[in-house]
This record gives sequence, structure tokens and C-alpha cells, in this order.
Amino acid sequence: MARAHTLAVVSFTLLAAVTGGGCSTGTTGSGAAHASAGTGSAPAPTESNPPGDIPDNQAFVAFRGSDFTVRVPEGWARSTQGAATVFTDKLNAVRISETTAAAAPTVGAVTNEVVPRLRGQVTKFAQPQVSQVGRKGGQAVLLRYQGDSAADPVTGKVVRDAFERYAFHRGGHEVDLTLSGPVNADNVDPWRIVSDSFTWR
Repeated sequence: MARAHTLAVVSFTLLAAVTGGGCSTGTTGSGAAHASAGTGSAPAPTESNPPGDIPDNQAFVAFRGSDFTVRVPEGWARSTQGAATVFTDKLNAVRISETTAAAAPTVGAVTNEVVPRLRGQVTKFAQPQVSQVGRKGGQAVLLRYQGDSAADPVTGKVVRDAFERYAFHRGGHEVDLTLSGPVNADNVDPWRIVSDSFTWR
């Protein structure tokens, strides 16, 4: 009789193992089955860029001023702010303004005149660096600095921005080209495309 009982127990255990039947008192068996069934091929990783990164495939189009041309990102919103034309997309901006100036800007003039003015206009203005640079369109005075963005009208969020302001000059005409975006965004290449595209006509 004991031998018959042992055979019955062994037979039942084998049957449960083959069919995946319900002798288990926990969830390990069924959980493992579901996990292995869902692992197939792993999904492609989602690209994660810092806020404000301009896509590598961004296209650029020509913007024509009174006597100059500069390429700006295609599809960005265009607005007018006083004498400036501004192109924006999310956290980035390209600002183009024109003025008359008898003398060409110099590192000293930008340091002594423009920097103090921006200190009064830009919230938490910091880290100004002024230098003379060459671009395909000619020489320019470059002012790099940081400052807080305006608060988002919906969320109230403020972003720390990095700015590059190029001052180009020819024949009493100055064009100031200002590029801005979040400090941690990797926009070196797009900003170089824009600043290198500036040409006088």
C-alpha cells in the first residue's frame, strides 16, 4: 500500500511539472513564465538629450537683412522685438539686430559699454568673456556670458542660459547676432553654422 502511495505522488509531481499545473504555492513559476515570454527582442533605446539640444539633422534657411544674409534654423518661430528679429524654438533663440555705428566694435568698447548695459538687463548676468574672432563673413567681436532666461509663462520655470553675441561691422552699419540656449546643451556645431553663415551683401 505504501508503494502504491509513493508511485501516485511521483506520478502527480511529474504531471504537474510537464503541464505547468497548479501545485505551486507561490507565484515564482507563473511569474518566470510570463517574464520569459515578454523578453523577445529588447526595444531600441530612447535618445536622451539635455534640454535645449538642437537636433543634428536641423535644417537652416537664409534670413536677409538690409545688406547681409545669415542662416537661421528652419521652422523656428519668428517675432519682432523692437528693432530686433528673433527666431525661437523651445529653449533656444537667435536674435538679430541692426544699428548704425561710425566705428567698428572693439574688445575694449564691448567690455566698457556693452557688458555694463547687459548687467542691468540680464538677470544674474555672469562670466563675460570678450574676444576678437574671425568668421567666414569677416571679423567680429564675440561676447560670451551667462544669465537667467525669462520665466516660462505657464510653468514659471527659469533656465540658466549661455549666450554668444557677435558684433559685425561694415561702413557705419553694425549687426549684432546673439545666440542663446541652456548652459548644458551641446549646441556648439549649430551655433557655429549660424555665426559662420553671416555674410555682407
